[in-house]
Amino acid sequence: MSSAAARPLEYYYTMDDINNLPEGKRAELIDGELYMMAAPGLMHQRILMELAFRIRDYIGKNKGDCEVFPAPFAVFLNADDRIYLEPDISVICDREKLTEEGCKGAPDWIIEIVSPTSRPMDYNKKLFKYRMAGVREYWILDYERNLIMVYDFEHDEMKDYTLKDKVKTNIYQDLEIDFSQMIL
Repeated sequence: MSSAAARPLEYYYTMDDINNLPEGKRAELIDGELYMMAAPGLMHQRILMELAFRIRDYIGKNKGDCEVFPAPFAVFLNADDRIYLEPDISVICDREKLTEEGCKGAPDWIIEIVSPTSRPMDYNKKLFKYRMAGVREYWILDYERNLIMVYDFEHDEMKDYTLKDKVKTNIYQDLEIDFSQMIL
C-alpha cells in the first residue's frame, strides 16, 4: 500500500487491499477503514486453543451441526465485502454460510480475546457490528482485566464473569465452560 499522502482524503479500503497485504500481515476491514492486526501473544493463543478445543469437543460429543473456527478465519459479516473480520473464535451453525473463503454472514457465536491493541475494537466497534449483523452471542474475554463479558443478543442480556467462573453459553442449553479448570 502506498503512503497516506498519495491517497485522496476520502479513500475507502476494499477487499483488494486486504488481499494485497504483504505476506504475514493481517488486517480487518470495516466500512472502508483498514485496521492492522498485531501478532497475538502467548496467553492469547493458549486461551484461543483451549476454548476452541472445548467447544469443538462439545459439538462432536453432542453430534451438533455447528462448526468452530479459530483465527485466522475470514468472516464477511454482512455477506458482502464491506466488513471483513477475523474473530478469534467463530461458531457457525448454518453451513450454507460456509465457503472456501470463510463465512458469508453472521456467525452464531463469536469470542474475541482482548489484546492491548484490540481493546477499543473488541469493546466498541465489533460489539456494535456483531449485534447489528445478527450474531446471536458475543463473548469479550479480557484476561488482563480478569473479565469475560457475555452478550446474549437474542435476549438483549449482558453478564460479567471472571476467569475463575463457570460461564454458560446461550446458544447451547448445557455447555458451560469452567475457566477455573483451564490450564493457562
